[in-house]
Amino acid sequence: MVAADRPAPELAVPAVDPRLANRAHGAVEPLHNHLYFAPEQEEHLTAVGIRPGRMCYFAARSAPMGAVGPGVVTATFSNFSPAIVARHIPRAWTLAAPEQVVGARLAAARASLTRLLGEAATGPEIEELAGLLREACSALTPEGRPLYAGHADQPWPEEPLLQVWHGATLLREHRGDGHVAVLVRHGLSGLEALQSHVATGRAFTPAFAQALRGWTDEEWAAGAERLAERGLVVDGELTDAGLALRAELEAETVVLALEPWTHLGPEGTARVVELGKPLSARLAGGGAYPDGVFASRR
Repeated sequence: MVAADRPAPELAVPAVDPRLANRAHGAVEPLHNHLYFAPEQEEHLTAVGIRPGRMCYFAARSAPMGAVGPGVVTATFSNFSPAIVARHIPRAWTLAAPEQVVGARLAAARASLTRLLGEAATGPEIEELAGLLREACSALTPEGRPLYAGHADQPWPEEPLLQVWHGATLLREHRGDGHVAVLVRHGLSGLEALQSHVATGRAFTPAFAQALRGWTDEEWAAGAERLAERGLVVDGELTDAGLALRAELEAETVVLALEPWTHLGPEGTARVVELGKPLSARLAGGGAYPDGVFASRR
């Protein structure tokens, strides 16, 4: 029997329902991404020499990969204008070494989580969640995941609060690398992926997304035209084809991010949701995210 005639091997049914895995992701991601809006990040990064504003974001997130150039940052971050990245990278590394930035970012995470979580920052839930996330992350591998790999090279912090931060960061960047691979497979540029995500009504507002990611009006209009030509987005609204594509993108992303939750098992994954959801809600309730950043769900 030639290889082409052999039946395809049956894929094992994942031990964790993808919907539960996705809820776990949603429950812990704010423990990471709130820092991008927290004043503590800029305070700590400017203290080591990084300029305020966008440079803090680009330097903080890319520093675990070392003194990389703008091409690497554009590729791994995916939906930022290359021009806006090049304004800040590699100049950031002339102002502070990557290891200084990594240390400042950890200090900022500690400060922001302590402020926003209050007494919960030292509660038993944090220690339990830290253990669960560390176990989940033990199943992650770096192949094809460059941004995750840079973060995974960093040692685990000793403090439970920062272990939660680090674990949430590893899971988020691992999932993000997989998502970029899915976008590439479906032929979406970073700009087009951003615009189609905005069109779901469950992301940044269009004006905030364009400004934050550094796209000019001309670039934004050209991206919208390409999506319209593909029949995916018209006048800022997803078409039926666009809705189907976004659903497929998300489903494939979840599958590529199942590994840590399968390793943790259904009970452990459900416990992550139970522990992470109220903590993330506490962040949001404490003003972690500015008004006018996210669109209201349609």
